[in-house]
Amino acid sequence: MQKTAFLCHSHRDEKLAEGLQALLAEQGVELYIDWKDASMPPEPNRETASRIQHRIKTCDWFLLLATANSMGSRWCPWELGYADGQKQPDRIAIVQTSDSTTTHGNEYMQLYRRVDTSSGGELLWVPAGSNQGQFVRTVPFL
Repeated sequence: MQKTAFLCHSHRDEKLAEGLQALLAEQGVELYIDWKDASMPPEPNRETASRIQHRIKTCDWFLLLATANSMGSRWCPWELGYADGQKQPDRIAIVQTSDSTTTHGNEYMQLYRRVDTSSGGELLWVPAGSNQGQFVRTVPFL
């Protein structure tokens, strides 16, 4: 059975989201991106929230694409909070980006594991609350 992950992100980070989707597809993971779902309402409303909640529950993983845009979003912190109540902690991960040196005022992100890259570009798997990670060849939680 194919593994699935819900991507929490800002729509302003479309290129990053699509890049992550391609990377995870290479590892056999279907990444759900809400704006690619033709069944979503054209304007956000209660139905949008219900569908997002359903997807968060049914996907194997919850990934937050951590950017200044996503941390400034009204939806992303709500989605993360909902996922926190629905998923085991080991099923939630923060995907760091080039501006990973800051939590953008959202220090609660340190409660979750994260995927990052080293200065040399290698993938790092970093436990919750830690600054030390281990090098990995593929995203290890998948």
